[in-house]
Amino acid sequence: MQNNDMILCVCSAYEGKYYFNNRYAGIPEAVKEELQIMCVLYTEEVGGEIYLTFSEEGKLLIHVSADENDLLFDEIGSELKIKQMRTEKREFFSQLEEYYKAFFMNN
Repeated sequence: MQNNDMILCVCSAYEGKYYFNNRYAGIPEAVKEELQIMCVLYTEEVGGEIYLTFSEEGKLLIHVSADENDLLFDEIGSELKIKQMRTEKREFFSQLEEYYKAFFMNN
């Protein structure tokens, strides 16, 4: 994957844990809560792990992984859920990208 500094948050159905990168502690609590809810719901519905990261260009990327032997991981459901999140959270993701570009990119 990428540089750990570019990871915004991670949620794992396997470990039952959510991680938010403290590098982005300046993000308002309501936004942090929204990210946590979104990621936990994803892993509860689909399984596996979800990673929200920033690209070098400042784009918010969604990565998904599942254990090779995880027969319960819903690959089709995962793709549909990601598509739904990108549609419903378009403005939210755009604002996160603007935050990242303003505070963390060397322009």
